[in-house]
Amino acid sequence: MVDLSVSSKIPINPTDAPDRGPMAADQINLLAHVTTGDGDHQSISLFVPGMSCGGCMQKIETALDAIPQVLTARTNLSAKRVTVTWRGETRLASSLIDGLAGIGFDAMPYAVDTVDTADAEKDRELLRALAVAGFGAANIMLLSVAVWSGFGGSMAHETRQLFHWVSALIAVPVVMYSGRVFFRSAWSAVKLGQMNMDVPISLAIMLATIASLVQLAIGGEHVYFDASATLLFFLLIGRYLDQSMRRRAGSAVKDLLALRADKAIRLTADGTAETVSPDALAPGDRVFVPAGFTVSADGTVVDGASEIDTSLMTGESVPESVARGTRVFAGTTNLSSALTIEVSAGSGDSMLAEITRLMETAEQGKGSYRKISDRVAQFYAPAVHIIAAATVLVWLSVGAGWNQALMTGIAVLIITCPCAVALAIPVVNIVAVGRLFRSGILCKSEDALERLSKISTVIFDKTGTLTEGRLALSNAKPCGDTDLSMAASLAQSSAHPLSRALVQGATENGLTLQAVEVTEVPGCGVEAQLESENVRLGNAEWVGLEGAPAESKACVYFRQGDRDPVRFDFDETLRPLAVETCDALRAQGVSLSMLSGDREAPARAIAAELDVADWQAHLSPLDKSEFVRQQTEKGERPLYVGDGVNDAPAAQAAFVSMSPAEGAKISQNAADFVLQKSNLSAIPETLQVAKLTQTLVKQNLALAFMYNAIAIPASVLGFATPLVAAIAMSSSSLLVTLNGLRLHERAPRFLRS
Repeated sequence: MVDLSVSSKIPINPTDAPDRGPMAADQINLLAHVTTGDGDHQSISLFVPGMSCGGCMQKIETALDAIPQVLTARTNLSAKRVTVTWRGETRLASSLIDGLAGIGFDAMPYAVDTVDTADAEKDRELLRALAVAGFGAANIMLLSVAVWSGFGGSMAHETRQLFHWVSALIAVPVVMYSGRVFFRSAWSAVKLGQMNMDVPISLAIMLATIASLVQLAIGGEHVYFDASATLLFFLLIGRYLDQSMRRRAGSAVKDLLALRADKAIRLTADGTAETVSPDALAPGDRVFVPAGFTVSADGTVVDGASEIDTSLMTGESVPESVARGTRVFAGTTNLSSALTIEVSAGSGDSMLAEITRLMETAEQGKGSYRKISDRVAQFYAPAVHIIAAATVLVWLSVGAGWNQALMTGIAVLIITCPCAVALAIPVVNIVAVGRLFRSGILCKSEDALERLSKISTVIFDKTGTLTEGRLALSNAKPCGDTDLSMAASLAQSSAHPLSRALVQGATENGLTLQAVEVTEVPGCGVEAQLESENVRLGNAEWVGLEGAPAESKACVYFRQGDRDPVRFDFDETLRPLAVETCDALRAQGVSLSMLSGDREAPARAIAAELDVADWQAHLSPLDKSEFVRQQTEKGERPLYVGDGVNDAPAAQAAFVSMSPAEGAKISQNAADFVLQKSNLSAIPETLQVAKLTQTLVKQNLALAFMYNAIAIPASVLGFATPLVAAIAMSSSSLLVTLNGLRLHERAPRFLRS
């Protein structure tokens, strides 16, 4: 095993690094990504594309923790992100890069563009390799079928040799090009004194190809080019799907980081303004936030009044009115008027940063869900090599020649090549994901179906999930057409969600609106002069209603002159089939809960309509995440269904999660499933498919291990030549594939359960 003590590889002081002369452009770029914290603390986030498993995470963290200056080293597998904090000079960042390279990991500053470029290039490489392997396997198989058909004597030796040479001309370039994906991985593991599943795969492919070339050179009858190319093709399919799913899992944190403000306008003591990075803000600083800009730090409003889009924090569509003394959060958007904010927390301590940390922690926990085939690899790969080597030695010891002993050893490697084991889970997941996609359900995580099949409770977000996230005017008729028409005429000049709902309500009732010149007062409402009278539309205080009771639902008041104010009420609309969905889930034996950032009265009304007894209101994103965590500690396995940015931490903390298609992008990236349907009926449907999927997965694993239990002894005893081994290996793959196809909604009758 590799020595994880890296004190000799990573310079522990910046001055220990070799003298490189003038600072290069890449070093300048690296140091530009270093963030200075309190005192002499520095931190940087690095993108490590080679980090692919829990073992990689442990090596990186152990290596970095060995440096005396390093305070913390936190890895995130899905995002392939390493965050390092140290005490000392900024230049140590260069030594961190060099040290990681010394233990086999390339690293670069973490940036959204960098990650996207690296992922896109890896996707292109896998697709090219897959295309070449598929082309080669198809053509070689055509030639092999002809050769197999002619073994009864109908094909002359010279013709068979010609077909073999043509197969070799196709197979060798295919193996050299498409096999690089596995060869590089295997070589990296061997260099570090380790073993992974790619090592026996690479050996089988190379030995089968080399043995085939040797047989071809000496005029032998059997070659195995078809086994090499076909094995490559199937395994590259699985590798591409794995890469795609890992990228989607990591995009949640990446998109959340993109929500941060790019810059902040800091006000100095003499009243001048300067543009700085949000990371440079400290508690006590004052920042100016124009209308339309993103709030750059958590803080308190000290000047101005406006409306803030707080959907990041609450998930609610109605903006929050803010004025002097109101607390605001980084990542929210100032909608209508300029504000001056006094910073209360640095960028690392903001609510947005806390949400990011929660998501990273939750993603890291999900990384422990590995394929069964990966867990088996810990003993399977070394066992295969030991058995193959022992087979060669035993056959030599009993007097067999080198050719017979080597061919028997190669047969062991080929017949035990973990193709069926590797396909057992992915082939079922591919069919299941395709079936769900055709039903309007997008599955984004390869182990999500496994987790979904085990859930015990479903936790719903209210606004935008159980409801459609839009408000509808509920008392148009009692208010009268005249008042509604005049109020909507004022409202059409405002972008406020209640104003838009009021205009829509008037339009749906066939009313004609007037063009009115209005004045908007941020946080209050709008007013105008109509027929020499002052008219106002807004909150109760704005229209002059004294002592108004606390509102149980969203509402707006309209007042003309000295007349009594007219109140317009708005209700939320349930999603189609929401009631039926809740009933279907209860019928499948799962309990239901509902969480909301909204007020208590609207939440109670929706819960009653859906017969959900367990519900809570007035919850922040962290409150929702804490509720999910508490359910998990009680032994529950929760499915969280939410649509907003504020639901992302809870979704990541849950056992499995779903998001409607029209939800926020960050919640979709955090979710394991995205529901393309407008109704919620997809949830019980997905649960049913997930349970059937796990049944087929278990059957496939049983078939794969049964195959190995029979095939390994047969090949060791010499009953299977490399040709028979190749056929058996391909047959085992075909068997698990056919079993997986039983899940398809249009599967032939004889395959269905």
